[in-house]
Amino acid sequence: MKYGVLTYANMRGIREIDRIVELYKRDLAFIWLSQGEQPKRDAFYDFINKKLTPEILDDLNYQLLRRLKKEGLITLEALFIDGTKIEANANRYTFVWRGTLNYHLVGLLDNIDSLYRKYNVLLEDNGYNEKYGLGNARIFIIEGMDKVRAVIEKNRKWKLTKHKKLPNNTIIEIDHCSPLDILKLQKNLMTIAEGEGIGFVYGKGKKKSEIQQLYEELDVCGSKLMEYKECFEVMGKERNSYSKTDLEATFMRMKDDHMMNGQLKPAYNVQIAVENYFIVHAYVSNDRTDYNTLIPVVQKHIHAFGEVLKEATADSGYCSEKNLLFLKEHNIESYIKLQDHEQRKTHAYKENIGKYYNMTTQIFEDEHFYVCHDGRELRHIRTEEKEMDGYTQTLEVYGCADCSGCKHKAQCLYKYNPEKDADKNKVMKINERWEALKEKSHANIQSEKSILNRQIRSIQTEGHFGDIKENDDFRRFNHRTADKVYKEFMLYAIGRNINKYHRFLCNEIQKFEGKKEENAA
Repeated sequence: MKYGVLTYANMRGIREIDRIVELYKRDLAFIWLSQGEQPKRDAFYDFINKKLTPEILDDLNYQLLRRLKKEGLITLEALFIDGTKIEANANRYTFVWRGTLNYHLVGLLDNIDSLYRKYNVLLEDNGYNEKYGLGNARIFIIEGMDKVRAVIEKNRKWKLTKHKKLPNNTIIEIDHCSPLDILKLQKNLMTIAEGEGIGFVYGKGKKKSEIQQLYEELDVCGSKLMEYKECFEVMGKERNSYSKTDLEATFMRMKDDHMMNGQLKPAYNVQIAVENYFIVHAYVSNDRTDYNTLIPVVQKHIHAFGEVLKEATADSGYCSEKNLLFLKEHNIESYIKLQDHEQRKTHAYKENIGKYYNMTTQIFEDEHFYVCHDGRELRHIRTEEKEMDGYTQTLEVYGCADCSGCKHKAQCLYKYNPEKDADKNKVMKINERWEALKEKSHANIQSEKSILNRQIRSIQTEGHFGDIKENDDFRRFNHRTADKVYKEFMLYAIGRNINKYHRFLCNEIQKFEGKKEENAA
């Protein structure tokens, strides 16, 4: 009964629990669905939080989709994917930024370093090393701090010249930087104080000893270091911000700006996969970009329906080597527009003599090499491998043995400086697997089927987002944390699917088969 009431409420665009409880008292449809009962708001929250899991919601949606497939409304062989950002139920000003943490961590480490030196001087001047068997303390080294310090120094200089501020989002490896090292020094100071009969005093008008002052300063720094470490653990390595009121929400740039100054808001990246106006899958992420959202959506489809997916259509925000390689491995045709799709149409792209795709290729004794605009050969030098997120990127390095006397150096070499780069030779790195995947996807994009698919994607996915945000005013979630946010959106998506199904049964909408040609007036 509760699930039926929630689904019907979402079909009418009602998502607030308090509003649903209120409608029990006077709306005949809700009274009939509840069979005269009037559950309280806590009963609904308990049902949503404890009993209605994301897996159950997905299964209920898939049951509806299998029925739609039997009736011929969908095939489950094509997905049209797009995403939007919806604001989280979090305070807009309780933010934590990685760049700010890095900046303050530099100052904190400088303070700890000075305290370590002060500790060593105290032990050496008073002979506590030999008396209590203590050694000199060495400050821990944190990887990545050199980059952070360099960026801070550049920003201080560039502030005077009014240059753009550099982002300071270096990921700091703080795992081995344990406050236990500071606690060990505090324990040593306490041992010395007990051995020398020095008591710790508290309150106004009492002079603290040098050991107590150092002990308390180390305590403050250790607490602050522990606080920064917890912030880095909450943030992880994939994002650069989070909200204190919803730890899983990331600050993102939204199209609707309440302060009209490029303000960032805590939000979630909501992805939908659509076929024939029905939402097949939904995926909620705290990633600001779409690169890492395509594979989870396709994996959900394979897990639910098997290897039935034949094609996937998305915009250029999903174009990456990892995504195209994943689609190829699962025999899924890619209709994803390349990021340089518009640039490929320009003369500048076709006439750039420094790029490999504008050079001729030749093969001699099974060796593949390039010939530049000046007729010089660029031979294979070496192969480089780079570990990426979940796969290995392979780069083939080609270079010219001698570029001296070439008249096209200024156009061929990147940022060519006649004084510094006079003896520089042409070297280029090519990811051949990535280039082959791009060419295959670009060839698909040029076909008539791709033009139709992109029309379908833009009309159906953007149509959903228009309804969601404008007609149903779904611009902000009511729940917090990614799990509850996903359940809130899936309840809404199931309600939308049932509404679409009803409209198909009433012949109010029909399957989209392409834009019809209109005669000129």
